[in-house]
Amino acid sequence: MSLCEDSVREQLKKVIDPELFVNIVDLGLIYDVNFETLEDESTKVLIDMTLTSPACPAGPQLIGNSKQVVAQLEGVSDVEVKIVMDPPWTPDKMTEDAKDQLGIF
Repeated sequence: MSLCEDSVREQLKKVIDPELFVNIVDLGLIYDVNFETLEDESTKVLIDMTLTSPACPAGPQLIGNSKQVVAQLEGVSDVEVKIVMDPPWTPDKMTEDAKDQLGIF
């Protein structure tokens, strides 16, 4: 599988929010995925993500887990996760699957 935004997002589905028990992609926490080719031809993955609230206690865990799973992808030498609060997260960003899991209609 070649390195692309879809493969990174698929890998990020392994990261589960410990409070909501839904993966961070379906929750709509991943805003942007970009790639930077480094001098040694390896790839740095740059991820912009948000949290369900600015005071989310799981933030550091979600960042760490995101870096860990994306770093497992072939060709990835570095992962940078940036927390962005603009635009703020709302339940509208969730997939239908996530809404179903949480009973949001």
